[in-house]
Amino acid sequence: MPNIPVINIGDILELKKPHPCGSKTFTVSRVGSDIKLTCTGCGRALMLDRIKVEKMIKKIIHAEKNDE
Repeated sequence: MPNIPVINIGDILELKKPHPCGSKTFTVSRVGSDIKLTCTGCGRALMLDRIKVEKMIKKIIHAEKNDE
């Protein structure tokens, strides 16, 4: 079976190819069949298919959840 990455809102994704502004990191702001990413360099928002994003991921930096 394929390894499906767990992506949550607030996670930071490092992608294989950079955004035109030069940044390779994106913050996840929506998760579903489409994933909304916000570039950490310029702030541009992107909506991409989940399958396409999963193929583009190089590394996932999970957001820390504080249960206070």
